[in-house]
Amino acid sequence: MNERVGTRAVLTALVLLALAATQLVAQRAPSRLTLEEAITLAKGNNPLYLSTQNDMAAANWQTREAYAAFLPTVNVSGSAAYQEAGIQRFGTVEFEGPTDYAYSSYRMNFNLAITGNTIFGIANARANKRAILASVGAAEWALETRVALQYMSVLRFVDQIDVAQRQVDRAQQNLQIVNTRVETGAAAGTEGRQAEVDLGRAEVGMIQAQRDVRQAKLLLAEQLGVALDADVELASQFEVFEPGFEVGALIDQALAAHPSLRAVAARESASKAAARQMATSQYLPSLFLSTSLSGFLAQALNEDYLASRFEGQAAGRVRSCEVNNALHSGLAGGLPGYSNQVCSQFASTPEGLASALAANRVFPFDFSPNPVTLTATLTLPIFTGFTGQRQVSQANNAAEDAEHNRRAEELRLRTAVTNAYDNLVTAYRVIQAESRNQTLSEEQLLLQQRRYALGATGLLELMDAQTTVTTSDQLYLNALYDFQFNLIALEAAVGQPLPAR
Repeated sequence: MNERVGTRAVLTALVLLALAATQLVAQRAPSRLTLEEAITLAKGNNPLYLSTQNDMAAANWQTREAYAAFLPTVNVSGSAAYQEAGIQRFGTVEFEGPTDYAYSSYRMNFNLAITGNTIFGIANARANKRAILASVGAAEWALETRVALQYMSVLRFVDQIDVAQRQVDRAQQNLQIVNTRVETGAAAGTEGRQAEVDLGRAEVGMIQAQRDVRQAKLLLAEQLGVALDADVELASQFEVFEPGFEVGALIDQALAAHPSLRAVAARESASKAAARQMATSQYLPSLFLSTSLSGFLAQALNEDYLASRFEGQAAGRVRSCEVNNALHSGLAGGLPGYSNQVCSQFASTPEGLASALAANRVFPFDFSPNPVTLTATLTLPIFTGFTGQRQVSQANNAAEDAEHNRRAEELRLRTAVTNAYDNLVTAYRVIQAESRNQTLSEEQLLLQQRRYALGATGLLELMDAQTTVTTSDQLYLNALYDFQFNLIALEAAVGQPLPAR
């Protein structure tokens, strides 16, 4: 028995570990990642973007609530009570309760209010929904831009490792050349030490470049919302091209469909809708309708008391009948409008007693309905102490502020598109210049290496040529990625990917 229990426990633990591992794997990016895949992962896992998306649920319910305002609200209530037999006191008056009672009741209320806010609430709710939808679109585009920038940063630092590696290789090559001259006595031993220092500096640059790649990948994982493997490969390739865009056309595209401008314009429309609602609803009449359905019951719990009371009432009716018959017979002409009755018909019978007891057994749901009431109230605002005017003024001010924000966003986009395109063109020209500088510096280094090997130049000239090549490599790499960063910035300003990409 213990072995079976232990086996089950082990199997259960293995299943749980497998499920946990599956969940962890699901939260990690693939080992080979394109930019498009990175953006898709970010849209599904970035916490800040997902929290923005959640606003849509509240907006949808706000719209449903606005439509439902034309429907009555319904409230249902019920109660049950028990009252013990005994003496009840109302002030100085005492009543004896000869039996326990059970009470039960229900009430269903229907209320409908038609006001100015009800009439204009649908338009306001729909405008708010469009504003939130546009805000989600703007957040999505901003997320795509951030992911693209960080993706490009990782690629830049990866290429920085290649630059650092070339620097290490050249430093090792220079060290071999210097050591060869030192061994032959053509150069002093201090020159060999200097070449070793230069190699050490190149190795430090490699270490720092590797650290930068690790940190850039962590920042990319933060944007994606998932973990990245340390050896993840970024597979997308990006080309350098001569920019040939028309600035005016780019500005028109941005003003026509930029997500952030659409969000600002939607908020402007929502503010104007709220202002119209506030300005109009202040002076409209309000109609309130209400009705209710209710019922009540009371059941005596002591049936012996009910039986005694029923029989007493029957006996009283018999005696009253006999008295009336005697009076009718004894008076000359009898009682007006009266004729002798058979008094036995008023006597208590088992069937009548059973019917009375059955009529008493109503707890808890055999209610007696109360009369239905319907109430209609119409109110018309006459003077509210300028509260309405203040609220209307505030709503109009908010609408004007939203219009100013929209105009400010248009101006910002014009400036952003123009500056981004100027930076892109400049970056392309810098690439051409740095490419020539890189070629010339490599030729100069090769020349200085040959001259140093032949003793035609000194170590200082060789180190200067090495530094020039390192600087040229770095500047060329910076120019390449400045172009890509400025291209992303231009797309971010335009609000959509550009065809040349």
